Amino acid sequence: VVVMLPLLLLCTKAMQKQSSHKSKPNKEKMTKIVVVGGVAGGASAAARARRLDEKAEILLLQSGPDVSFASCGMPYYIGGEITDRGKMAVQTPASLKARLNIDVRVNQRVTTIDTAQNSITSRDEKTGEILTAGYDHLVLAVGAEPFRPPIKGIDRPGLFALRNLDDMDNIVSWILKKKEAAPASSDMHCVVAGAGFVGLEMVEQLMKRGMQVTIVEMLPQILSPLDKEMAAILEKDLERRGVSVLTGDAISEFVEADGDAGDTIVKLKSGKALPPAQVTILGLGVRPDTKLAADAGLECTKRGHIVVDDHLRTSVDNVWAVGDAIEVRNPILGDMWAVPLAGPANRQGRMVADNIYGMNRSYKGTIAASVVRVFDLMAACVGVNEKLLKAKGLPHAAIHVHPGSHAGYFPGAKSINFKLVFNPEDGTIYGAQAVGEDGVAKRIDVISTAIQGGLKVDDLADLELCYAPPVGSAKDPVNMAGMAAQNVIDRLVKIVDWKDLDEACKDENTFVLDVRGAGEIESSGKLVPCAVNIPLNDLRGRIGELPRDKNIIVSCASGQRAYYACRILTQNGFGQVHNLSGAYKTYSFVKEFMN
Repeated sequence: VVVMLPLLLLCTKAMQKQSSHKSKPNKEKMTKIVVVGGVAGGASAAARARRLDEKAEILLLQSGPDVSFASCGMPYYIGGEITDRGKMAVQTPASLKARLNIDVRVNQRVTTIDTAQNSITSRDEKTGEILTAGYDHLVLAVGAEPFRPPIKGIDRPGLFALRNLDDMDNIVSWILKKKEAAPASSDMHCVVAGAGFVGLEMVEQLMKRGMQVTIVEMLPQILSPLDKEMAAILEKDLERRGVSVLTGDAISEFVEADGDAGDTIVKLKSGKALPPAQVTILGLGVRPDTKLAADAGLECTKRGHIVVDDHLRTSVDNVWAVGDAIEVRNPILGDMWAVPLAGPANRQGRMVADNIYGMNRSYKGTIAASVVRVFDLMAACVGVNEKLLKAKGLPHAAIHVHPGSHAGYFPGAKSINFKLVFNPEDGTIYGAQAVGEDGVAKRIDVISTAIQGGLKVDDLADLELCYAPPVGSAKDPVNMAGMAAQNVIDRLVKIVDWKDLDEACKDENTFVLDVRGAGEIESSGKLVPCAVNIPLNDLRGRIGELPRDKNIIVSCASGQRAYYACRILTQNGFGQVHNLSGAYKTYSFVKEFMN
């Protein structure tokens, strides 16, 4: 052992030296880095590479005229909320050259990658001129392209996808052209196909322009990252504002309207035909723009995403990929998924540059922290939803709480509809969703940080968070969600989900108890026809009115009083007592949504 130990140490050091030489650029010669695609991931990779190596030769190739632009801000420019077109271009070829000495070529369509010769070939989209460039490292930030299914008439004028600033400008120009022919903006009708994040942003902005808007979604609900009862809150608000929301129906055809070749009638698979639309926005999802990578022999998934390792290296050692074109690890479930978001793409670009220069950083995965503003409401989510957990057959529980955005006695507090999904066996946090007018993104950011830090439900209950009456509560909504989940794990209370209440009411062995005040029920409505009302403050004196041989489901307005009632009943010998998760507030939203 004494003889072998020095030999093992020498071998280990030799291997480390070889590994370091393999990953780090040779400082004796100028490193050539070619980046295909700018915007978030590519521009971040190029900028970070320059900060790490002043002498590197960095070439960034971008199709179209804009290299780094505010893609997430495009709906707001279309709606007029952003008024300065110049601010949409975050960086230009000239600014990147002046500040970072990066050679940026726009309007370049890369046509081939030769990984054996370490070279790429591109064609100038305006002049047709061919460019060939060699590289030591190649970074692919090719992004995703709008999905255009083979629907008859999808190439008609007046139908627009939104990927770049050219698309944005074309939409604005078309709206202005149509506006000239319309007596008033309210006479213009727009159809938004797809109720995802961008689709909902476009609905808001087109409504702000005074247009009538119909949104069509083939799934049973809008905003699929949310669970149904959370999406119902948004849908109810959209309809209250005059948006026509059509879910569970798909587009079958786009047809020219009589009398105006620029107007389109959208036909649905249900047989319904929508009123003529002057503008149609195609938000039907995206797919990775990776034909170039696949043709070069890089390994891709069945859905077309580039396969990368934890360092964001592709199947070819000196080729890297970032952003919407790659599949990443889901650290919550341990499998792979694609998450087309700007934040992860920016961080991935920076990490690739670090790894090119030997820093050996690992990408831990993406948990899909997202937020969207829809008029006065914010909707945010992180992690995985209940739909996905159910589909995978994983043990899970969900609690709903409805706390205020800040202290209730301070003016202006708004209710937050908050859902926490977790593993009831070990307290693992799977995800969270929130909808409300204020304080939504802050709470989801806290849950995102907790998930990334490996915290569990117990930790949420104990988190120390900022508090002052105008901005929070002594028990923050995150604390309250953690405490509610903690009660479930500690078996202090059993819960029944909103979706199971109707079926439970059909069972003669079920007794539904509503502990709201009589005035509340009179003003807002009864929970279900079979519910019996005993206000919480009267419960101890009327406990003899309750059946001990039945399953009792308890509800109130938001869940807190029902929990108190469950504890009273449980400690008075009632064996089967359940708290209706989310109580009347959640259940009523869903029932109205379904009706």
